[in-house]
Amino acid sequence: MIKESIKTATRLDGIGEYYFSTKLKEIDVLNKAGKNIINLGIGSPDLPPHPDVIEELNKQSQRPDVHAYQNYKGSPILRQAISNWYAQWYNVELDPVSEILPLMGSKEGIMHICMTYLDKDDIVLIPNPGYPTYSSAVRLAGGQVAAYTLDESKNWAPDFAELDSIVLSANHPVKMLFVSYPHMPTGASSDRDIFEKLVRFAIKHDILIIHDNPYSFILNDSPMSMLEIHGAKEVVIELNSLSKSHNMAGWRVGMICAAEQRINEIIRFKSNMDSGMFLPVQLAAAKALELGKDWFDQLNEVYKERREKVYELLALLKCTFHTDQNGMFVWAKCPIDCKDGFQLSDDVLYNANVFITPGGIFGSAGCNFVRVSLCSTNEKLDEAIKRIKTADLW
Repeated sequence: MIKESIKTATRLDGIGEYYFSTKLKEIDVLNKAGKNIINLGIGSPDLPPHPDVIEELNKQSQRPDVHAYQNYKGSPILRQAISNWYAQWYNVELDPVSEILPLMGSKEGIMHICMTYLDKDDIVLIPNPGYPTYSSAVRLAGGQVAAYTLDESKNWAPDFAELDSIVLSANHPVKMLFVSYPHMPTGASSDRDIFEKLVRFAIKHDILIIHDNPYSFILNDSPMSMLEIHGAKEVVIELNSLSKSHNMAGWRVGMICAAEQRINEIIRFKSNMDSGMFLPVQLAAAKALELGKDWFDQLNEVYKERREKVYELLALLKCTFHTDQNGMFVWAKCPIDCKDGFQLSDDVLYNANVFITPGGIFGSAGCNFVRVSLCSTNEKLDEAIKRIKTADLW
């Protein structure tokens, strides 16, 4: 008998289970009922890492000396590989000893950063639409969320007048600003002018920018880091990841790149939460970071083919979309006769046995949109198109 008198912590008030966690349960029930749902919702790469990376993991795992606890700051080999990667692709110089902190996935880094810097009621600027984990992590750390609106008419760029207004009218300190370009979920590209304005804004208001940068190599010919901007290290912490760029989502390899002081501050929290990443995974990740342009070209050719099929699928749904998006999704506006993305998502799920993500889970500014993942084979996308063509949706 469960004792009802034992309650969850108040920090969980208003924090629901992650949307995709609950939706996957529903899809599992539908599949058990024989529906065979095609899931086009989640951006989990279905392609494997490079064979050399898997070979490196196998080789290193057989060593007798790699199974102990690891350095809290990560392997020097991995930190050097990250430093080299940033220099090669972003033209950013990072000290591998003091300015890089490997993570077990960048998602945990979001939580580490919030727990490191937020006191009760500190305010954090969160993009709307944006990655839902930003808001959840802020609230779990005791902070307050202040949403700033991204609008299609401005190509999903921040409105700096709105940001200034939020900061100047706040009744508690505005401590941090979350931003992500290429943007998830809209696919808006990185822009040097926006990055420069963001850095100036943060310096002006003494705010810490958290730039989440996992999509810069997917369908994007010009990867950018916010740390390229002059003065950025004063105010920017950048999160990056091998999940999307190297098909290693389940390996959980990410990184924080920032000034030495920031790394030292964050490790005060992180070192109390884990005992380091499995060394063979770190060494295989270092091997992945050595891959050249051929790897990204090959990966993006696959996504380009899939994207054309997603365009066809969205056209069948009478959605409109831009064709210059970056990342592994296509963000599309619902037809005018559709209530919102939740309705369209449910209609497609229950009538065509295809799941697409309602844009409203990313914030109110995404309610009239849907998002379709490119992480499915051409065959599955063809089948999804076939089902939508024959479904009674209208």
